[in-house]
Amino acid sequence: MTVEHPAYRIGPIHLAPGILPRHGWSFLGAAFFSIGLVTFIAIGQTYVLTEHLKVPTAQQGSISGDLVFWTELITLALFIPAGILIDRIGRRSIYAVGLVLLGLTYVMYPLAESVGDLYLYRILYACGVVTVAGALSTVLVDYPAERSRGKMVAIVGVLGGLGIVVTNQGLGALPQALTKAGFSGEEAGLYTHLVIAGIALGVALLVALGLKGGTPVHKKDRPGIRALFLSGFAQARNPRILLSYASAFIARGDQSVNATFLVLWGSTAGIAAGMGSAEAIKTGTLIFVTAQIAALLWAPVLGPVIDRMDRVSALALCMALAAIGNLALLFLDDPLGSNATYFFILLGIGQISVYLGGQSLIGQEAPKRERGSVIGAFNVSGAIGILLITSSGGRLFDHVDPRAPFIVVGVLNVLLFLASVYVRLKAPSPPIREDHEHEHAAVH
Repeated sequence: MTVEHPAYRIGPIHLAPGILPRHGWSFLGAAFFSIGLVTFIAIGQTYVLTEHLKVPTAQQGSISGDLVFWTELITLALFIPAGILIDRIGRRSIYAVGLVLLGLTYVMYPLAESVGDLYLYRILYACGVVTVAGALSTVLVDYPAERSRGKMVAIVGVLGGLGIVVTNQGLGALPQALTKAGFSGEEAGLYTHLVIAGIALGVALLVALGLKGGTPVHKKDRPGIRALFLSGFAQARNPRILLSYASAFIARGDQSVNATFLVLWGSTAGIAAGMGSAEAIKTGTLIFVTAQIAALLWAPVLGPVIDRMDRVSALALCMALAAIGNLALLFLDDPLGSNATYFFILLGIGQISVYLGGQSLIGQEAPKRERGSVIGAFNVSGAIGILLITSSGGRLFDHVDPRAPFIVVGVLNVLLFLASVYVRLKAPSPPIREDHEHEHAAVH
């Protein structure tokens, strides 16, 4: 037996029936911090490599790329199992556990005594990333009504960007502030990481208390583990879902390249210009934050546009914007130059555009009973993107040019733009369903 639940709104966003405003607000609060907690690893790692482990800057690109590669090998193996847990156990508990794992990572990271220790701690970090990213993406599919999906994705993108600015810029500058206050470089790194860990645990509590429990379907209607394991691959027969998987490959690779190599490019350029390590890392962080500010300002512009377009057409537009942002760096020689800000603005616009387009498409296409598993496959594709792009990108950064990782992503953006046009012409758009006619909550 099912009953139709009333639909609520939070601001301009229509929620799916069964989702209460407190669920929506709690999710938005968690989304504000989640991406910042995931991406701070790049800033913290640069500081740990420089100040704690005394690794020469000429080796940091390869080490950073290898650490990301190792992380993505683990996430690649875990995204599907995590998606099954999300479908079987529920979004709320898996999300909270992931945040706790991130917190533990940040407690351990500044205690590393060698680069080898960082590889061990990356296992814990990878488990946190898998559960946080999988649960966040699945809740993002669950909570909005279809007519508000683009706006919801855009608002979460804005909040994620703001969270990155607050978390990474504010706490990225904390080591320098602490060293000026008389703390040693290692003490400053330790205390900064402990603050991040405390934030992660606080957000875990918010998720545990505020999100809707369970799954969108009744327990007896949930697919079995074998069916869930295969569903992500089986759904790829739908060319629109296959295209969304390809968009995740690019989007996650783009995000990781920006988080890893923008900070590193700015930091190494700062050190080459004679800055101290703390000041150089602050400079590199500011470059990354500039791109994120551009992204968060662009998201509310693009979100409503996506809601008025076929999702595949919207993805083609997003890929074109991303290609422009990445390939424009061919014309930027100095990341600290007076005109560099314009290039990082274009880069941020492109990055958030790919995220919005891919999330909106998979959100429309993923079936309710298998959402966690399909999102798991979506994230597996993203992990493969990070795996291939950043591992090669680190070596290109060190041995070819700091811009090389971005150019590789730009070329891939062009290829996926062409694929989007092809799918749009060959695979018709599904009919838009009215939310009150197809969204029902089961009685538990």
